[in-house]
Amino acid sequence: MTLDKNFLWGGATAANQAEGGVLEGGRKLSNIDVLPCGEDRKKVALGELEMLDWQDGYYYPAKEAIDMYHRYMEDIQLFAEMGFKVYRMSLSWSRIFPNGDDAEPNEEGLAFYEGIFKELRKHQIEPLVTIAHFDVPIHLIKSYGGWKNRQLITFYTRYAETVLKRYQGLVKYWLTINEINILLHQPFVGGGIVFKEGDNQEEIKYQAAHHQLVASAMATKIAHDVDSKNQVGCMLAGGSHYPYTCRPEDYQEAIHRDREGYFFIDIQARGKYPNYALKKLEREGLTIVMEAGDEEILAASPVDFVTFSYYCSRTVSAYSEDYEQSTGNLFASIKNKNLPSTEWGWQIDPLGLRNSLNQLYDRYQKPLFIVENGLGAIDTPDNNGYVEDEYRIDYLRKHIQAFKAAVEIDGVELLGYTTWGCIDLVAASTGQMSKRYGFIYVDRDDEGNGTLERSKKKSFYWYQQVIETNGENLSSEHLNVMK
Repeated sequence: MTLDKNFLWGGATAANQAEGGVLEGGRKLSNIDVLPCGEDRKKVALGELEMLDWQDGYYYPAKEAIDMYHRYMEDIQLFAEMGFKVYRMSLSWSRIFPNGDDAEPNEEGLAFYEGIFKELRKHQIEPLVTIAHFDVPIHLIKSYGGWKNRQLITFYTRYAETVLKRYQGLVKYWLTINEINILLHQPFVGGGIVFKEGDNQEEIKYQAAHHQLVASAMATKIAHDVDSKNQVGCMLAGGSHYPYTCRPEDYQEAIHRDREGYFFIDIQARGKYPNYALKKLEREGLTIVMEAGDEEILAASPVDFVTFSYYCSRTVSAYSEDYEQSTGNLFASIKNKNLPSTEWGWQIDPLGLRNSLNQLYDRYQKPLFIVENGLGAIDTPDNNGYVEDEYRIDYLRKHIQAFKAAVEIDGVELLGYTTWGCIDLVAASTGQMSKRYGFIYVDRDDEGNGTLERSKKKSFYWYQQVIETNGENLSSEHLNVMK
């Protein structure tokens, strides 16, 4: 087996990290818009600090981001020059339903995305569209409490039905909810949830998860009803857990940690709550309200394919010992001394990507799609904005080699690969611009200074070559680089 000739090579962004134009075109605030740079960002993301509007003394990078709202024509032209077959992007819920519970959608927002899809189609680029990518309109948080309120199922499915009908024939590939398991780790980011004193936080998170899972299944059904050609995927923040030692207890802990994320995808791909999840809820005394018909909704509409992000693996132990911890990643992990780390402490493990692909394919037997993978690094441009980012090329090359092995040796069915942050954008974890992922440099710093001008890095020309040869030429030597 080799990569299919129709393998979908491309890149990925999210509306809230790239668009800007936050209050333009009828759009209103969403949860990520109010995540500030600085030390309070984590508290807001965790739902520990309520911040539902912009406040003096903070810098909010999503306000302008990289201004893709006004520059998408230029950016799509650059993606086309690289040879993208697919572009993964998200819609802004509050650009289409500004309050989230509006009776009618915002036509200006709908027309904006229609323009993007038509431009992509002009360049023969397939849109892969995430309906909700860390995106809850602020009004739904203030008035309903975010996804902990069952009414959000109604508002989300109305939104989903609106876009599925409007963009019929323009979009074939859809994802319902981005990195759905992040809800357990950053409840405000994943579900617009702010905790109050005395809240049973675990119960609230799993209740919100149930609402999202039902909404996802309903959106999947709507997608298939609107157009039988539609393909709908789920999305996992991926990365397998290794046991720190060969002690059986450490191996068991790795299984438990993997299941925290698999729980969501087990339901979306298989259509029912797995027994281990039901036992967990029972064991921990967590009461999840499921209404009549919920189980039937989940069973009736499993997703067509499974997507995931992969940046690093994680290492865990069942024992509380004085382990050195890796830094930077949202998921707690013991430092794996066998792996190098990025400048932000994320451990680099290409073989872990192959392992994850095999685990997911063995588990679900559905087509897979890697929709996020990339290296966040500090780039130093020359006077022309050119970056000699061989370190990024090296990271991506090794991960491409790993997923090619999963296809060619292991027989995994893989639809495509979209690198994260194909153009520099605001980092979700830190709010920084200096944590860059792109093939395209954007002149913007962590304080919001810069021209926003775009320029091509060395990796731009390398990825162009990779796509042109369908992943056969991964060398960075003899590139035709135009500085």
